[in-house]
Amino acid sequence: MATSKIGKRGVVVIPAKLRKRFGLQEGTLVIAEERTEGILLRPAVALPVETYSPERVAEFLLSNAVGAREYARAVARVKGMGLDPKAIRHTRPR
Repeated sequence: MATSKIGKRGVVVIPAKLRKRFGLQEGTLVIAEERTEGILLRPAVALPVETYSPERVAEFLLSNAVGAREYARAVARVKGMGLDPKAIRHTRPR
């Protein structure tokens, strides 16, 4: 156990021994959780979020269709998105 002080702007210095043990370095994201017994700090994981254009979504719909019936539904959905399925690069099911 170690004691630390809260500095300006709420900065808390985590003792070096604990930083090393838990792999915390400058810039590491942490989550601060409110608990009945106090505050729990733990490492956080941030994952990049990929956003897809409507054309890319249409490509997924069309290329992932299995069979003629599913492909027809995908074509209808793509048309419903205001896109022309013929203009979307994709692989038709056999």
